Amino acid sequence: MKRDRRHGASIAVRLQHLDEAIDLARGRASDEVVDAADALVDRAGHRLSIAGDHTVVALAGATGSGKSSTFNAVTGTQLARTGVTRPTTSEAMSVSWGTEQPVELLDWLGVSRRSLVPAGESDLADLVLLDLPDHDSTEVSHRLTVDRLVELVDMLVWIVDPQKYADAALHDGYLKPLVDHAEVMVVVLNQVDRFTDEQRRAALADLRRLLDSQGLQRTRVMAMSALTGEGVAELRALLAEVAHAKAAKVQRFSADVTRQAALLAEELGDQPVPRLDRGVVDRLNESMAEAAAVPVVVDGVLKAWRHRGTIATGWPMVSWLKRLKPDPLRKLRLGLSPRELSPTDVSRTSLPKATSVQKARLDASLRGVLDVATAGVPRGWSDQIRSVARGNHKLLADRLDGAVASTDLEMDRGHGWWVLVTILQWVFFLALIVGVVWLALPFVLAFAQVPMDLPVISWQGWPVQTLLAAGGLAGGIVLALLSRVFVEAGARVKARQARKALTDSIAEVTAVEVVGPIQAELDRLVAAREATAKAR
Repeated sequence: MKRDRRHGASIAVRLQHLDEAIDLARGRASDEVVDAADALVDRAGHRLSIAGDHTVVALAGATGSGKSSTFNAVTGTQLARTGVTRPTTSEAMSVSWGTEQPVELLDWLGVSRRSLVPAGESDLADLVLLDLPDHDSTEVSHRLTVDRLVELVDMLVWIVDPQKYADAALHDGYLKPLVDHAEVMVVVLNQVDRFTDEQRRAALADLRRLLDSQGLQRTRVMAMSALTGEGVAELRALLAEVAHAKAAKVQRFSADVTRQAALLAEELGDQPVPRLDRGVVDRLNESMAEAAAVPVVVDGVLKAWRHRGTIATGWPMVSWLKRLKPDPLRKLRLGLSPRELSPTDVSRTSLPKATSVQKARLDASLRGVLDVATAGVPRGWSDQIRSVARGNHKLLADRLDGAVASTDLEMDRGHGWWVLVTILQWVFFLALIVGVVWLALPFVLAFAQVPMDLPVISWQGWPVQTLLAAGGLAGGIVLALLSRVFVEAGARVKARQARKALTDSIAEVTAVEVVGPIQAELDRLVAAREATAKAR
């Protein structure tokens, strides 16, 4: 009993893993395989939840095999109708031993014809024996009943007769498909009373050989005559042993899980799951950046820093002309303050749309990523990967534009020295104005015939007004030229910083919209394979 509980816990865990694999594989693996595995999980879960330790054994066979006679012989009753007219069993019938019938179990099996053999300490206690309709019946409903119950019972006892034990309908329709359930099947050669000893040995050897050739080496073969009673006690003892061990149910579902997990594993493939290497992703990011006009923005940052730096540090006599030209970044609707944008277009730019060449490069890069991501993966997963990678293709341009628009280009930092230069330029400019006015004042007074003696102020022999005018002019020009060097250096630094920031923003979009969904599908395939392996 302890061993059975351990096996019960084990099969429950395996069913849990199979259920996990089903969820992961749905929509990517064959619907037929996934649905069959899902039906098994549902069926096994329901069966294991039914109270009681009953073992369900079904007697199945072809018309005239003596299945109903075997049923009567094993149960010691005449419940099953026998005779020449076929088919004699039109629907499944059950016999249980004990003090009460397992109603919930029989309801789940869908067996309405029920009998109870009162028994206290019977060796067949907790056994439910079913007599199934003929599997080769001309009645479709009979065959459907057999097919349904074959999927539900814990153990199958196939009754065959000397004429039909090699019948293709039995072997191809049932035994071969149930090769994984060899341990919970028994093939009984009935009517052996018709054989001589030599014929019996030959027939049993031939049946054994036939089963072995079909992978059913673990299926037991027995000889019996329901008419004379030969072998009935041995079959009854086997059923009693199975009912007492209470392991058939777990063995049956264990075989079912193994089979369905193996079928699912075939759908998932066994090739190594691809990995998206950095080089492939980087090439995609580069193509994305080019399609999102990142080079245009970087050039705009370079020119905007020059433009603004020249206005702030240039000679006032010339720099004011720069203000008449539009700011390169503002032309692209980048680097604008919130006051300059309405709430509806904060994340929009005026960048040029991707050219056909850029689109072609982007598409080629995306195909390169997909080729790597789908190499060796199952067809269903490959289709899903391509679908998720291109699923947001129409929105991708907007996402890229929004990423560029929301990237902090840091244009408001790194120019604190401009203020000092601006102050110095205005000091030089005022000196120039004062010097020029001072120099021109005597001519103005003379022209106006206003007599006035102006004091003469000199420094180192040079008139101060001359020094002011010349110093203001020369200082402003020299300072502007020196500032231009530093503004240019700062513009190149800002351009490099902008390129990195924009590339990072584009990479985030690529990760969310393309690489992330692809990697999620690859991770899902890995998880599905792991769950399937655990289920097996």
